[in-house]
Amino acid sequence: MTLVIENEILMHIRSLKKVKKDVSLHDSIGQDKEGNEISLIDILKAEEVDIVEVLHTHNEISKIEKYIYILDKREREVIISRFGLGNEKEMTQREIAKKLGISRSYVSRIEKRALMKMYHEFVKENSEQSL
Repeated sequence: MTLVIENEILMHIRSLKKVKKDVSLHDSIGQDKEGNEISLIDILKAEEVDIVEVLHTHNEISKIEKYIYILDKREREVIISRFGLGNEKEMTQREIAKKLGISRSYVSRIEKRALMKMYHEFVKENSEQSL
């Protein structure tokens, strides 16, 4: 009897190891009401929200936040407002210009300069890491 119990426990442990495999977003997880196969990606995708796009955007925002420290106060304010960082509302260049009392074209120049500064810092940091 003890041998049977030990064997059942070993079989259960082996079955648990199989469950710990990597899971693909495209693996079947069941069927819908019509009998169509459903994968995890189908559930994660919403009609209005593209999860991949959300993750990509989050990744890009993380990069921006990492290098924002090199900007001066006005550049930082433009970038935070433009990209909606720190729970700020994402704003157009025209809205930022009105808020700061400057022209839209000046906001555009500030934004471009700020992004270039952050890009150069990113390149500099990554080239130092690869050495």
